[in-house]
Amino acid sequence: MRMTKKSANGEFSVRAVAGTHTVLMATTCPEARLNGFRGFAFWRSVAGHTGDARPLRSLKVFKSVVPNPKKLVNGKPPVFRTDEHPVQSFLWSDYTAEPATAYTFKIVPMYGQPGALEPWQPGAIEFTITTEADDDPQGHGIWFNRGAIASQAFAREFGNITPSAQQLDDLNQPVTRWLSRGLVEACLRFIDDVPAGEGLRACVYEFTYKPVLNALKAALDRGVDVRISYHATPANEKAVKAAALPAKIAGRKVLFPRTVPKIPHNKFIVRLTGGAPTSVWTGSTNLTPSGFLGQSNVGHRVNDPNTAAAYLRYWQAIAKDPSLDDARKASTRMTPHPAELPAAKSITPVFSPRHRAAMLTWYGNRMEDAADAIMFTAAFGVNKNLVGPLAADRDFLRFVMMEKRPTKEAERALRADRDLIIAYGAVLGEIATFKDGKRTPQRIKQFGLDTWFLGEEHFRKAGNVFFVHTKFLLVDPLSDDPLVCTGSANFSDGSLLQNDENMLLIRGDTRVADIYMTEFDRLFRHFYFRNVANEIELKGGDAEGAFLDETDSGPTHWTTAYFRPGAFKTRRREMFFLPAPATWADRAAARDPDETRKDGDTPSGSRRKGVKKTPAAKKTPASKKTLAPRKPRRSKGNG
Repeated sequence: MRMTKKSANGEFSVRAVAGTHTVLMATTCPEARLNGFRGFAFWRSVAGHTGDARPLRSLKVFKSVVPNPKKLVNGKPPVFRTDEHPVQSFLWSDYTAEPATAYTFKIVPMYGQPGALEPWQPGAIEFTITTEADDDPQGHGIWFNRGAIASQAFAREFGNITPSAQQLDDLNQPVTRWLSRGLVEACLRFIDDVPAGEGLRACVYEFTYKPVLNALKAALDRGVDVRISYHATPANEKAVKAAALPAKIAGRKVLFPRTVPKIPHNKFIVRLTGGAPTSVWTGSTNLTPSGFLGQSNVGHRVNDPNTAAAYLRYWQAIAKDPSLDDARKASTRMTPHPAELPAAKSITPVFSPRHRAAMLTWYGNRMEDAADAIMFTAAFGVNKNLVGPLAADRDFLRFVMMEKRPTKEAERALRADRDLIIAYGAVLGEIATFKDGKRTPQRIKQFGLDTWFLGEEHFRKAGNVFFVHTKFLLVDPLSDDPLVCTGSANFSDGSLLQNDENMLLIRGDTRVADIYMTEFDRLFRHFYFRNVANEIELKGGDAEGAFLDETDSGPTHWTTAYFRPGAFKTRRREMFFLPAPATWADRAAARDPDETRKDGDTPSGSRRKGVKKTPAAKKTPASKKTLAPRKPRRSKGNG
């Protein structure tokens, strides 16, 4: 859900976007109101219970009031409130919301002296917004796990103690529920809700999380027709044996080992009711402890018979353990290369392996078409075919979230335009190197923020992915016609050409976009703060700590970065309030329809109607493609 609200005097505005567990609030005001402005206080209550409104928590304090914010009070860490230590940002989120709940927020500009702040009531904004339900029986169910093990919140809640394997297998454990954030529970409900006589068809890559395997065994025992295609690895075979999942039951096969590709990367389950497919569980989450409870992941349920039927046909093909060539034929036959502009309010599945990696051109075209914003996760790096569309000089911000810091060469290419912002997985006060699936952390010496922040511990020591495992692309997520691309598939050649994969192209569903965008923003800002702080401290500088700015005005005042023309924080504030001159769909509709060919056989470049395609243009690589002219939305500054 999204809404815009102004203060009674019309000077302060908020644009709020509610996901399931997150309410994002962007604010703005006239520059004339910045002198002496200390920040925003936030109050929240469940709608209809305004008497229970409470000021929300602040992580930063005024040094003149609290010189030692880590000092214990009655043996416990102190709690600071935004009415006394306000939020000095024009973008803030509440991460403690519950799904399908109406909340009343009050945002109040604070002035006066630290320790004696005064609310400026004419600028106060009060509004009620309802978070999205995590599941829509007629649409999509979406669950993001915490995806931030190494965090201040984890350190506060659990004292930075590494959970045991037994704890992670037990959903009655508070630490497991906290890390899951509803993701494990939703997957188990998908399985547990199927009654005897109905069916489940699973297609999985890593398959070792005991609660899920036990749920599938329980479904078999109560008479559900369960059939599982899984990667035939020693670890999976061991887990299958431990769960006592039989190869056959009553003469019917239950287990369908997948042996051909190196990476049969799917993670989906189809539900059948009365013999017909009715819904499908998919997303990025491997059925492992780290998938559910470690790295960032999403479980996505589509309650649509047509989509479920497509996945069932795909399962039937994969369950035969086909050769690579046969799998490619089946995938491209079932899901041909999509149109440049999918139908309005549609769900388009795309299955792999494919004959060609032409979907990279499709994704690149959608990035070029964007008019409002791009948010993109890249667990294993950004494919070279997507660097150009991402890094070309544009008049809006693009955000890329990665598993680890890119190479210097890749970073230079991606940051060719200053409006592309990168965040990557990190622990506060730590620099890590990666080699042969092992993460080696090194503590930054004399890390200044240790004075204010709790120590963070990333308890997973080995593996290929530690932080960012989601695979999704958001195009114009704040518009009324957003595009969400999400699934198991990494945006890479190997993922398209070699792996068993699935991806959903979801057009025009603002509810889905709001959930994905608020979760992307949550994780992006979590890592971006750590990236900036670590890099500053590593170079001998002093990263911004727990103290709020106490100046009244001037170039060092906290508001300056939000109103300097062209500066990142200015652009980020503006993106919530400035209307886009067009939408991605307008630009996609202007592309030459001949770009779409059978089996995804598309030209590497892009062509719009009325634009002659010269031989030179045919040879232009994707990273050098020019964009159609667009009306400027802002001036370039030196920020």
